Amino acid sequence: MVPTVPLPRRPLDPGDTTSDVLHWYENELGWATVPGSGSGGLPVRLVVGRSFDVLDVPAEAGFAALRHRGQVRAPASPVALHGDWMLLLVATGSADELPGLLDWLEWGGLAADLRAIGAGGHIEAPLPPGPPGLPGSPVPAGSSPGTQGIAQGRTNPQGAAVWLRPPETGCGTAVPLPTMSALGGVGGAPDLVRLVDTLATQCHRVRLRRACAQPLAFS
Repeated sequence: MVPTVPLPRRPLDPGDTTSDVLHWYENELGWATVPGSGSGGLPVRLVVGRSFDVLDVPAEAGFAALRHRGQVRAPASPVALHGDWMLLLVATGSADELPGLLDWLEWGGLAADLRAIGAGGHIEAPLPPGPPGLPGSPVPAGSSPGTQGIAQGRTNPQGAAVWLRPPETGCGTAVPLPTMSALGGVGGAPDLVRLVDTLATQCHRVRLRRACAQPLAFS
């Protein structure tokens, strides 16, 4: 077995928001950040493909999928929102599995709506969750079925990435993420196949609604 070298630890500067963000991701979660990101007023970026991959879907379809998974009591996993797109964290290697999985589920035509980011990619780091009302804090979802703990809006007016369901820390274990086999993943990990099928179904429904909303063209 190849020995695992711990990520370097950054000292936390209480007066520096960038240091707060880097500290939370690197020290609390053990996730790698892109070297140099966060400087010059630019956001911190997370390395994808080491601790997680990402499924990227339109937010409208993503919220519908989360409501459905809540109704069937599917296990929860980290979710973020960036503009009009929802980012769902999944197990490493999932990005490579997605094209074949979509074809197997007969959803191959949705590649433009249901995208994956894997090794070599990176995403903007959502602000770490804080007290309600502060930037980066999840907004209570009310009583919508299946969306407990999911934000229905954002507290960042600039449209930066924010956590809807942040990863849990302090448990001393890896964050459970959807994987190809629930039996083969971290305890309680959701099934990637069911997640992708649900997301694809909702992406298809959104596409149909938008098509029906288009005015008819007459020559």
